[in-house]
Amino acid sequence: MFSGSIVALVTPFKKNFEIDLDAYGRLIDRQIEQGTHGLVPCGCTGEAATLSHDEQKRCIRFTVERAAGRVPVIAGTGSNNTHEAVGLTRYAKEVGAAAALLITPYYNKPTPAGQIAHFTAVAKAADIPNILYNVPGRTGTNMLPQTVAELSKIDNIVAIKEAGGSVDQVSHIISLCGITVLSGDDSLTLPMMAVGAKGVISVAANVAPAKTAKMCSSFLDGDIDAARRLHHELFGLFKGLFIETNPMPVKAALAHMGLIENILRMPLTPMLPDKFAQLEVVLKQLGV
Repeated sequence: MFSGSIVALVTPFKKNFEIDLDAYGRLIDRQIEQGTHGLVPCGCTGEAATLSHDEQKRCIRFTVERAAGRVPVIAGTGSNNTHEAVGLTRYAKEVGAAAALLITPYYNKPTPAGQIAHFTAVAKAADIPNILYNVPGRTGTNMLPQTVAELSKIDNIVAIKEAGGSVDQVSHIISLCGITVLSGDDSLTLPMMAVGAKGVISVAANVAPAKTAKMCSSFLDGDIDAARRLHHELFGLFKGLFIETNPMPVKAALAHMGLIENILRMPLTPMLPDKFAQLEVVLKQLGV
């Protein structure tokens, strides 16, 4: 149902830290024009943790309206509070999102039984395709393949964004169930697709949408050599965007390209100059 390069959109801010919807609209249009296969507002890259629920809803609605059916919108609606996740996911359905992306509850560190209870409650309360999001580096807990397999039995849990950094884990998930797997690590997208993943929810696509989309579509079309060439061409960017905490580097890159202001909400701050100097080398090599 979902495949290819799906961008994890940044949320651009003005100097007063309000959301810059003009810049947001330009980012969305650029992504679609350059071949990105889907949009994710309000994920980790979109600084959802520092958006109010009203702001989160505004971003989701805006993305759906701006995309205007050109590509699917997968709304970030996860929370460590199940009641809040239900409310945001119902809202995504209401405004026409194609799916909801739901992070494993963070801080609480639920057991597998708690994860199953949480995701089951959201899926049953909101009749919209649900995409699980496993990112242990953010949440402090790993969603086990057996848990994913159990949750895949629920009709509207259709995919997982797997950002655990393990191709083995992807192989294990696919061996247990038929759920769609999307990479959550740009540098592992091609290796994960080699064992059965269908694409990526990508940070790098913010900077290089056309090449990231082409890498995924080349692999899916059977042109493995082209996909491999693009993987190696983009590999420096994949790693460079994580020199510091995401989305600090990607926002610095987009600001360098003149697309947004390099503004983050605290406790995140702009990249340190010496760190950006490393990223700038990569950007120059890519010609951006």
